[in-house]
Amino acid sequence: MKGLKNLIIIIAALAVLAGCAKATPTPTPLPPTPTPAPTLAPTPTPAPVEKTIVIGFTASQTGKYNAESKEQIQGLNLWAEHLSAAGGIKIGNTVVKVKFKFYDDESTKERVQELYTRLITEDKVDFLISPYSSGLAAAAAVLAEQYSKIMIVTGAASDDIFAKGYKFVYQIYTPASRYLTGAIDMLGKVDPAAKKIAFVYEKEKFSTDVVNFAKEYAANKGYEIVLFEGYESGTTDFAPFINKIVAAAPDAILGGGHFADGSTFAKQLYEKKVPAKLVSILVAPALPEFAEIGEAAFQITGPSQWEPQAQYNEEAAKKAGIPWYGPSVKEFVEAYKSKYGYEPGYHAAGGYAAGLVLQKAIEDAKSLEPDKIKAALEKMDIMTFYGRIKFDTAQFYGKQIGHEMVYLQWQKDASGKLVKQVVWPEEGRSAPLIYPRKLE
Repeated sequence: MKGLKNLIIIIAALAVLAGCAKATPTPTPLPPTPTPAPTLAPTPTPAPVEKTIVIGFTASQTGKYNAESKEQIQGLNLWAEHLSAAGGIKIGNTVVKVKFKFYDDESTKERVQELYTRLITEDKVDFLISPYSSGLAAAAAVLAEQYSKIMIVTGAASDDIFAKGYKFVYQIYTPASRYLTGAIDMLGKVDPAAKKIAFVYEKEKFSTDVVNFAKEYAANKGYEIVLFEGYESGTTDFAPFINKIVAAAPDAILGGGHFADGSTFAKQLYEKKVPAKLVSILVAPALPEFAEIGEAAFQITGPSQWEPQAQYNEEAAKKAGIPWYGPSVKEFVEAYKSKYGYEPGYHAAGGYAAGLVLQKAIEDAKSLEPDKIKAALEKMDIMTFYGRIKFDTAQFYGKQIGHEMVYLQWQKDASGKLVKQVVWPEEGRSAPLIYPRKLE
């Protein structure tokens, strides 16, 4: 009995233990603690890579184109200063700085040919800017094409440069074929009865191209060409031509050539009191120095690639449906006046615009490879402080087809000081044309 009793006690104890085991749940194992991911150091931004490109050109620091060339180079230098202040041209992680290499071409084609060859083959410049004047630019264009070097052509309006099939030159100026046609349109608007025009011009490539186109345009408009004569470069005595002008009695005198001859011609027309109703002279009236001939400058008109009164702005770009690029007219004028002490003319504006166009092409190309920059120039259609810029890529590759001329006239302000006013086209004028020209 005692054994049975012990057995019962053992069974009861086991039952209690079994119940306890059943009542107490088995704890769920905790998930393993994750191993923290290694902390990665931030990828450092690579330092900008700086690259310097060399732009080569010649300047007429001496010779007959000195005045115009000086203005052009001052504009180009101002562009370079503004670009430097902005930190250069940004292409991804590359910052492109600009350096100039230039020589005095002495206003001669022979020096241009020698020096552009040197710039390309010895100095190894990356890009070219043309010298001032169509004749010198034409000489440089041959070499730019020969060596496949992109050249921005400023200070040169000749159509002929762009009729040779070149593929590396790009024109900033309105072509010569459209230089004096506006004067004829202006004459027709203000005086439909005027019918006689005299052309007296410098026998130099640019001016000859201009008057040949204008003569044909005038004839097609029904004007009588009563005089068409050229004079040699360097002419200082215009008496023989003035005698012929007086005898022909034209309503308008058109022509001239460059600053020295144009200002002398205007002065002698004033001294001889030649009674033409309108006088429009190439180049000279657009330069600030033209005012130095005093009363002889009064009422003289002339075509201009650009004037400070020109209404090129972001609103004009919007209306044209094209992007605006670069400084405003006001910003350019104020910067130029601050640096040089006087208001810029179109030669200076053209110099600045040449640099600006090359800058824009490099930015659009996102590269310094010539083929990509050429492609950017071909697609370019922008509005700048200088006006619209667009290049022909079909019949006359590189020829300017976007930019238009304005016409200025030297008038007097309330104090009697000579000032330039834009008188044509009418929608962009800053003052009405004084017509007919009054002799005092």
